[in-house]
Amino acid sequence: MATITKKNLRNERSHAGAFGNRWSQIYSFDTNSSGYFLDSDTPAAAVGITDVVRLGIIPAGVRLSDAMVIISDASAASVTYKLGFAYVDGVDVTAVPQDDDYFVVAGTAASTAIRQVANNTAVRPVTLPKDAYLIWTNAGAAHSATMNVDVVVQGTMVGV
Repeated sequence: MATITKKNLRNERSHAGAFGNRWSQIYSFDTNSSGYFLDSDTPAAAVGITDVVRLGIIPAGVRLSDAMVIISDASAASVTYKLGFAYVDGVDVTAVPQDDDYFVVAGTAASTAIRQVANNTAVRPVTLPKDAYLIWTNAGAAHSATMNVDVVVQGTMVGV
């Protein structure tokens, strides 16, 4: 299992919505025809089975409410994933534990172009006590084709 991080995560801006403390951010994940994450910090190698891809940082104090995954150019057949969060400092928090499938449960297909609302209905909204990575955990098969994914995470900035 490799951890692949999007370049320049710390330099990206987080955008608050225009409605009070509403928060929304778009995170992109694009691969080339060889399955390489184009904006990653790793050498040109395909995203493999069990690799964790850090797509961006969700700031501390956001109460997570929803996510939408937009797959506009699907991956190769058999690629599945889950989508969640892991703390930037790597240290779990008992009250709000890291959850690698908070938004999308394991086994969700990435091989069909689709616009889908997050499909993990078994979790309640949580407020992040510290910065967390939005993480895509790859499964099923290694990436071997062009793929374009945008993830829209929504919440409310309530503070820590």
